[in-house]
Amino acid sequence: MNIPNLLTLFRMFLIPIFILMFFSNINNSFAYSIYIFFIAGFTDVLDGYIARKHNLITKWGTVLDPLADKLMLITVLACLTLKKLIPSSVLIVVTMKEAAMIIAGVVLYNKNFIIPSNIFGKISTVIFYLAILVLSFNILYGKYLLYLAVISALVAFFNYSILYIKKRDEA
Repeated sequence: MNIPNLLTLFRMFLIPIFILMFFSNINNSFAYSIYIFFIAGFTDVLDGYIARKHNLITKWGTVLDPLADKLMLITVLACLTLKKLIPSSVLIVVTMKEAAMIIAGVVLYNKNFIIPSNIFGKISTVIFYLAILVLSFNILYGKYLLYLAVISALVAFFNYSILYIKKRDEA
């Protein structure tokens, strides 16, 4: 176990904390839950930076890190959907895409075949974070950015699919 992997586990621990805060009755619970979401995002950036800088990249971390990201994103979108702040179609599309990525990740992991994150996935993640931030201030503009994030996530998904097909054909 190394620091990047511990940060990833911490990010997974933040998921139920986010849910509890989001649905709590305390003042500013929505804002606090958004802070938790951004803390999770910061730990994602930090664990990736530390892993690359200190050569601490592990097979386990390569799989668990994106899983933590996917679970956090689906959790946030589910909470926003339950409060009727975003349309359920966003949650459905993203959940289907992320579920396919998780299943593919497990299958590929068992075959000792890992496709690391790339620029398309990173851009998609940044747009999701930006959309959720804007959503906390302006629902309409936040929704527009969220639709853009969904489109970018689908582009990333197709890019990963192409990479998988190319790697599979090379093997």
